[in-house]
Amino acid sequence: MFKDIIVNLSAGKSGKMVGDYAISVASRLEAHITGIAIAFVPNIQRAGTAYLSVEKIEALQRDNEAAAETIVEWFAAATASAGISAEKRILRANMSDAADQFGRIARRFDLAIVGQVEPDGSPVQAMVCESTLFESGRPMIIVPYIQTAPLKLDRIMVCWDGSRPAARAIADAMPLLKRAGTIEVVSVTSERGKQDEIEGADIGHHLARHGLKVEVTRITRGELDVEDVLLSHAADSDADFMVMGGYGHSRLREFVLGGVTRSMLRTMTVPTLMSH
Repeated sequence: MFKDIIVNLSAGKSGKMVGDYAISVASRLEAHITGIAIAFVPNIQRAGTAYLSVEKIEALQRDNEAAAETIVEWFAAATASAGISAEKRILRANMSDAADQFGRIARRFDLAIVGQVEPDGSPVQAMVCESTLFESGRPMIIVPYIQTAPLKLDRIMVCWDGSRPAARAIADAMPLLKRAGTIEVVSVTSERGKQDEIEGADIGHHLARHGLKVEVTRITRGELDVEDVLLSHAADSDADFMVMGGYGHSRLREFVLGGVTRSMLRTMTVPTLMSH
């Protein structure tokens, strides 16, 4: 069960959007939620190479603190208005450490919620998302930057390829799947084959044994990329929410994403639970 949720509150224009969605999740699940905003601490050594004066560095720090304080105060008021249990925190870290710290903090929660990086957004936000996926050991929900609606679970699309990350994501998503109106398990393959059909049917039977209403769909991708097939089908089927495994690994503090995962994080249009 998801009873303790953390959300990364960006100080950018998408911060309130992600916060609103996270509040709707906490309200639906009757969970406690912690909102964390990152106040970036300027790296004086790096700033020095750019010939920033001490006064400019201090002004930058004040601006970062003020932005973080503004978003957490908004979050406190919004959660109070929604009548849910909540707390706010400011994480002070330089840009190179912020993502790692958030990923480690997320280990102490049941679920992390982060925002998708906007096309012109900070690369640090992408690092926060990747660190949460690889380092937290917890499932995370990525909220598209175009999202305006609250959590909706009328139709959940589960992406299934028989892999360990996909199995982990389905198990982690069970508290949400049990609240779904309809669940569609979608497998994308390069060609028709009985083995793929059996795997999709098996996971459908597994979910049905949990009392869930499940449809199984198998799509041959042809010349299209897997991520394009998934996003197109999500749009055509009016999916409200997606579940999928997150692929890749961390190497010497560098996150190496699988191709489908990288593309989905960049182009997704539906809130998506990912697990690694």
